[in-house]
Amino acid sequence: MDIELMAALGRAGAAAVLGLAAVGSAIGTGTAGMAAVGAWKKCYAQSKAAPFILITFIGAPLSQTIYGMILMLQINGGIDALLADGGTFIAWPMMLSMGLFGGLGMAASAAYQGKAGAAGADALAETGQGFGNYLMTIGIVETVALFVLVFLLILL
Repeated sequence: MDIELMAALGRAGAAAVLGLAAVGSAIGTGTAGMAAVGAWKKCYAQSKAAPFILITFIGAPLSQTIYGMILMLQINGGIDALLADGGTFIAWPMMLSMGLFGGLGMAASAAYQGKAGAAGADALAETGQGFGNYLMTIGIVETVALFVLVFLLILL
């Protein structure tokens, strides 16, 4: 297999991690966003102030796209360094696998972060209490994506 094909397959992994992480972020923000809109509607219907802080729950899953971008840049940077040094081999199976499985891990984290945010939005609108607890839950789910990023960067 020639070096250009190996580089292209490695770069496919780089693209996959960003794309999959972004899909998870879209699912998570959409899920939390729909719940926040419903929570605000519930507040308006009860003539209560609608808590703007629910935006926190909506935006939380976006960070996984940033993590995907960081890993994408590192994979591409590794390929660029090998090509610049006149390398004859690129570990494209590892890079492709990192992109696919890393992206899936980040996507799942973002999707479930959105679900946790949706539950938090509903609960906060109903009770007006517990924001810190709901935010901690979202943070724990976020940790999965951080672990994926850090461990794959170490592997790279």
